Amino acid sequence: MSAVQPSSELAAQTVWPIDRIKDHVWKIGSGVTPSGGAASYLDAGIPLLRSQNVHFDGLRLDDVAYIAEETHEDMSGTKLRVRDVLLNITGASIGRCAFVPDGFGEGNVNQHVCIIRPAAKLNYKFLTYCLSAPWGQDQVFSSFTGASRQGLGQRDLGEIQVPLPPLPEQERIAAYLDASCAAIDAAVSAKRRQLETLDALRRTVIQESVTKGLDPNVEMMDAGIDWLPEIPKHWTKAKLKRHVRMIRGQFTHRPRNDPAFYDGPYPFIQTGSISAADKFITEFTQTLNEDGLRISKLFPADTVVMTITGAKIADVAVTTFEACFPDSIVGFVPDHRLNRDYLFYLLVAMKPALLRAAIVTTQPNINYVQIGGNIVPLPPVEEQESIVNNIEQRIQGIREIQKPLNQQIATLTAYRKSLIHECVTGQRRVTDEDLL
Repeated sequence: MSAVQPSSELAAQTVWPIDRIKDHVWKIGSGVTPSGGAASYLDAGIPLLRSQNVHFDGLRLDDVAYIAEETHEDMSGTKLRVRDVLLNITGASIGRCAFVPDGFGEGNVNQHVCIIRPAAKLNYKFLTYCLSAPWGQDQVFSSFTGASRQGLGQRDLGEIQVPLPPLPEQERIAAYLDASCAAIDAAVSAKRRQLETLDALRRTVIQESVTKGLDPNVEMMDAGIDWLPEIPKHWTKAKLKRHVRMIRGQFTHRPRNDPAFYDGPYPFIQTGSISAADKFITEFTQTLNEDGLRISKLFPADTVVMTITGAKIADVAVTTFEACFPDSIVGFVPDHRLNRDYLFYLLVAMKPALLRAAIVTTQPNINYVQIGGNIVPLPPVEEQESIVNNIEQRIQGIREIQKPLNQQIATLTAYRKSLIHECVTGQRRVTDEDLL
């Protein structure tokens, strides 16, 4: 073991000796983007693991990319081996880690995922649990603070410190945590499935209400709308742009990182704050000054906004204050024939149709002009208000069921972290009897 000054925080929490992971691994290194980028991905071949495949509860391969055998050979330096530890080193998922299980077969990683290959005295599962422990994550993020914009490098990761009990102890701890975490993960998954069912119910409530109304016996007629076959006979229909004023955000990418445009009186909202589940935007973390406002546009309060590109494409929300938005967001200001909240729920219901019409390049995007050309159903304004009230009453009931489920998930997740911390630091000693 090398002479290393241990982290005072970690030293105070563990009964084991501490060392840097670089002294106990054969390899630390990330992959590269295959030549041709996403265009080189295949429907079958060698799995290429990306950051979205690496999670704390293991590898998720439902959307794994594949590369050709020759590409895999060109990337021979990052061919996976079973029991490699994988750590996300860039982006929003930085710090997530998992290991390559026995029997995985051939595989590779891109530049967003780092391979850590433990040597003989460091168990791969134990290392994974150490990296996922709170103090392990703290070290990952503190290393990232001083890292380049591309993410963590080999030198940064090598300096991360972990406890080092004897190898049999590591193996016993890993086995105990495998069983315990599997039970916790199963419970969390069950509760998330319940939440997914409730989310599906919420979407159904919205879809049926804004397209059929509240009277189950109402006479229907052919709508002649590609995403909506029928509407109540007494409703009208029109192109959306006839009843809204559309506003395109203008804060473009090039100056977005320039501090000269920030820290003023004008709220600036980005796509991460747009969520139909929350509906209203009530908070902001960034502001623009007068210079920023000159290259942006101020949306009025009560504007219905939609993301038109990126990971949250076609998500919708409502502003509660004047705010500026980037060019990845479009706003809709309804006229007197269109209730604001009905418009919100109508756009939520239209999301699947909008996604089907999205243009796919490096990432999907919606032509905001074409959004206005969609034909939409228009109940009388008084009926729109009744529909909104009914939707919100029913959704509130769904939220009341979701609330304890979310609290239970948070409790289980916190317990999982605490259990990992206590076991890998030796605060909770694992015996052979614990494995029976």
